[in-house]
Amino acid sequence: MAEHQLSSLTMLTEFFATEQIEAAARRTGFVKRTSKITGKIFLALVTFGAWSDAKTTFAQLAAKVTQLDEHIDVSPEAIYQRMHKRAHAFLQEMIQHALAQTHAIASGCEDVFCAAFTKVYLADSTGFALPDSLKDTFPGSGGSAAQAGAKIQAVWDYKSSRFDHFALTAWNIPDQKYVDQVVALAQKGILFIFDLGYFKLQAFADLATAGAYFLSRLNHQTTLLTTVGGQWQPLALANWLTTVEGQLLERPIFLGEKERVAARLIVARVPEAIVNERRRKARKNAKKKGYTPCQAHLTLLAWSLFITNVPPTIWSSFLSPGRVISIWPLSRPPKKTPPYVICMAACSSLCSIMPSVPRYVRTSGGRKSVN
Repeated sequence: MAEHQLSSLTMLTEFFATEQIEAAARRTGFVKRTSKITGKIFLALVTFGAWSDAKTTFAQLAAKVTQLDEHIDVSPEAIYQRMHKRAHAFLQEMIQHALAQTHAIASGCEDVFCAAFTKVYLADSTGFALPDSLKDTFPGSGGSAAQAGAKIQAVWDYKSSRFDHFALTAWNIPDQKYVDQVVALAQKGILFIFDLGYFKLQAFADLATAGAYFLSRLNHQTTLLTTVGGQWQPLALANWLTTVEGQLLERPIFLGEKERVAARLIVARVPEAIVNERRRKARKNAKKKGYTPCQAHLTLLAWSLFITNVPPTIWSSFLSPGRVISIWPLSRPPKKTPPYVICMAACSSLCSIMPSVPRYVRTSGGRKSVN
C-alpha cells in the first residue's frame, strides 16, 4: 500500500476513533450491514488525498479503495450509489464530531465576551470547484477559474455552539450580495462578525435598525464622517492616523455619505515587519499594473482597521472569537442538485475543519501537540 494512502487512514484515526466513525455510519444508515465500503474507508476517500477534489472520477475513487485496503474491490457504480442522503447525513454527523474535537482543543466562549449579546454570529463562506457539466446549476466565478463551482455560506452562533444558517449556493454569488440573507437573521441583541467580503453599508444600517450589533474590518474606501459644531465633516483617515499615538485607539464615526451609520472606529497598529511586507507586496502589485501606490494607501497598511456599533459601555476593545461545536441544519440547496454535490459540500466543510487537528494525538491523559 502506498505511503500516502496509509497516511490518509493514519490522519483520520488521529482525528476520529474508528469506533466513532463506524458508529456514526450505522446510526445514520450509511452502513446498514457488513459492507465493503465502511464509514472509515468512505471518509478517507472524500477528505484526504489528491483524489478528493472536483476533477476526480468515480473510477479513480474505486481504484483508491483497493489502495486503501487491498482486500476490497468495488466498482465506480458502487461509489456513485453511496453518494446519497444517508452519506450526507453521515458526513454531517462527522462535521459535528470534528467541530467538537476543535472545541475540546480551543477554549470556549468567554463569559465576558458572550454575556452582553443574545447570540454571537460569525458569518463566512468557502468555495470549491465542480465538474464543468454542472455549470448551468452552479456557475463558477468566471474568467480563468473553474466553469462550475459551489460556495458554502455559514452563520455560526459562537455562543450556543450552533450553525443557524448553512446554505449551498453557486460560486458566482459574491458575499457582498449574499450578506442580505445573513442580515435577515437579525434580532435585537445579536452580534454579527463579518470578514471584509461581506462589507456593505446598507447591511450595517439594517442591523442597527433591528437593534443588532456588527463588527467588521473597514473597507478603507468607505466615506467616514464626523460632526464638528453640528456640521458633517469628512475624516481624512490616512492623515488622521499619522497623528495617532500608541498601539490602539477608538473614536466615534459615521459610515457612508448617504447611510451615515453610527459606529466606532477601532485602529490597531501593526508590527513593523508586517507593515514592511504589506508595503512590499503593494508596490509589487502596483508595478505590475503600471502605477505607483499613493502615500495614503501605504499609511493605511500600517494599521488594522475595524468598525463596530457595540457601545463602549458593553465592549471596549476588539476580542478575537475562537471555535465552538455545532449542530448543522443545511439550508435547502438549489433544485435538481445531484446528491453527490451535497456530499461534496459536506466534504469541503469537513476538510476545512480537520487539517489543523491531526497535529494533536491521543494520550492517556487527553491530547498533546506533536508540533
